Amino acid sequence: MTKVVELYGNPTNQSLIWSDIASSQNCPFLSRKCFKNRKSEPDLTIGSCTVSYGREARNIIIYPFRLLERSQIFTDCIHLLTLHEPGNELRIVPEITVPGGSIDYCLASVRSGKVLDFIGIELQALDTTGTVWPERQRFLQRHGISVRDVDVASGKGFGMNWKMTAKTILMQLHHKIHTFEHLSKHLVLVVQDCLIDYMQREFSFEHIQDARLGNPMHFHSYELLAEASGYRIQLTKRWSTDANGIAQCLGLQTSPRVELEVMLRQIEEKLQQSSLLFVGQPLPVSTHEDVTDDS
Repeated sequence: MTKVVELYGNPTNQSLIWSDIASSQNCPFLSRKCFKNRKSEPDLTIGSCTVSYGREARNIIIYPFRLLERSQIFTDCIHLLTLHEPGNELRIVPEITVPGGSIDYCLASVRSGKVLDFIGIELQALDTTGTVWPERQRFLQRHGISVRDVDVASGKGFGMNWKMTAKTILMQLHHKIHTFEHLSKHLVLVVQDCLIDYMQREFSFEHIQDARLGNPMHFHSYELLAEASGYRIQLTKRWSTDANGIAQCLGLQTSPRVELEVMLRQIEEKLQQSSLLFVGQPLPVSTHEDVTDDS
């Protein structure tokens, strides 16, 4: 049984003309040739959208553009366009540069060529370690397609880079969300449910609450559902926070309220060591200052 669940957007558990699919290298989510080329052979594309991984054989999306299926992720963001009105066009604009990097897509509300509102949308699939290529080639060989023996015989496998994927996207959001917060706009991270589950376990997510329109940073979690005709993504859960909330996820900053409580507690614990101002008592000595004489 192959670990490649979807190849060029097609479910591998169905009887299809795989020779035509492999030769066309077409990505149905982009309506063009697959975007993910092999580094060693730039003319060839990988085409592996989803793989089965782990003891539970979880179907995991490893190709971010797989999340573009039916443009559902954009539909699920329309409510965040607070200035959108009937009659406006909804435009999907790719790769907009902001301080700290670029945004995969912007969903814009446009009238007469003027942008009236927009939101940023970031896609994040799971990164792999190793290579899925031998699995892909073995699948094609089993369906009568000629492939190189060296690829099929390769013992190289693949893993999931959970920690680096999660940390990298959170760091990117930390840099980018300040711009959207300053502009009073929304930024949305679109991820599969298994990745956001990992992020919630391994990073500080206790303060992340159910989605609120007033927050600039939103998380949209999608499940990959198996159907008779293949697989379909479906929005399952939404959360939101602000720039400080993203910093807290990474442990870079605690909230002002927590910092204030910590400060007050420390001061109260040292009240007995304090002195009253303006009553002639000796001032307490701060051991933090270096008062030694090195001369």
